[in-house]
Amino acid sequence: MTKAILVLEDGRTFNGASFGADGETFGEMVFNTSMSGYQEILTDPSYAGQIVCMTYPLIGNYGVNEADVESRRPWVEGFVVREASRIASNWRSTESLDEYLKRNDIVGIEHIDTRALVRHIRDKGAMRAGISTVETDPKALLVKILASPEMANRELASAVTAKTSYVYDPAMSADDSDDKSRIQNPKSKIDLHIVAFDFGVKTNSLREFAKFGCRVTVVPAETSAADVMALKPDGIFLSNGPGDPASMTKVIDEIKKLAESETPIFGICLGHQLIGSAFGGETYKLKFGHRGGNQPIKDLTTGKIEITSHNHGFAVDASSLPADVEVTHVNLNDNTVAGLRHKTLPVFSVQYHPESAPGPHDSEYLFERFVELMKR
Repeated sequence: MTKAILVLEDGRTFNGASFGADGETFGEMVFNTSMSGYQEILTDPSYAGQIVCMTYPLIGNYGVNEADVESRRPWVEGFVVREASRIASNWRSTESLDEYLKRNDIVGIEHIDTRALVRHIRDKGAMRAGISTVETDPKALLVKILASPEMANRELASAVTAKTSYVYDPAMSADDSDDKSRIQNPKSKIDLHIVAFDFGVKTNSLREFAKFGCRVTVVPAETSAADVMALKPDGIFLSNGPGDPASMTKVIDEIKKLAESETPIFGICLGHQLIGSAFGGETYKLKFGHRGGNQPIKDLTTGKIEITSHNHGFAVDASSLPADVEVTHVNLNDNTVAGLRHKTLPVFSVQYHPESAPGPHDSEYLFERFVELMKR
């Protein structure tokens, strides 16, 4: 095996073996606690600018397939695992994880102590890092790491968004028989038109709307409010995405205009943070973020607890929100804001990923809640 090194911004160094592509890469070092769903994680645009470490020790054992991608390509800057399985045992598999990373030029490292790495990030916070198979001197790699961009104040939605608008075709992504059946025979025969902002949208969010019989037009991240309203939407969806929401001031101004139109708006993840900002709230960077499929959330409107999928490094400050915006969901691990709604306008949002790709399905009701809001 080719040797590889992982160096953190504070100089902590891990020696391991290369898998995936050769070379070197830089990004913010984060970790994900999901036990499966690595292909969905790799292709989640919210990970642009980040190197992802999986806490589960064996990754790649069911290979990679064409159905589980969540966007047009992988977006992670690098991939870190304890052990990358070279054997792919699953009837849906078309290639190994190692082959997939090589084909997409993603640098990976394995055979390091991922527990030690994650504990270091939990103690010190998410930080810049680099992986290299060509540079053997940690000090030389550290110089390059310190010259790489930080995540704070970094705008990345424009790097992952669609370049032009398009109408989502559910047939293109309904790859298993259950999805095909539910899309061809949606839960309700309605004709609602949703305009979805692509800040890094995942395919499963669009697929969820298709299950209700909705038409979805996807638009680039910096589409103006006027252009959106010209499409005559019944509702507006603000997707997940990468980067610091505070850097997206132009987008926030357009969201303010859309909210004032009283068109129903539903936001998730980055979309949630942008809604909070549009109503006058402030966002801040979490120490190491929430990334995984096991985050407990309490819905304050019903008292129910749901286990949810998260991928974010920023949060909305509850104390900064105006009186006409209320917190609807909280994260029970650290009491951070996990959901908002406006008291008079048809606007609500959640910090997590109800499309559950990967992750639990507890939060699918939010798509139905948005459909009911559009109907009313």
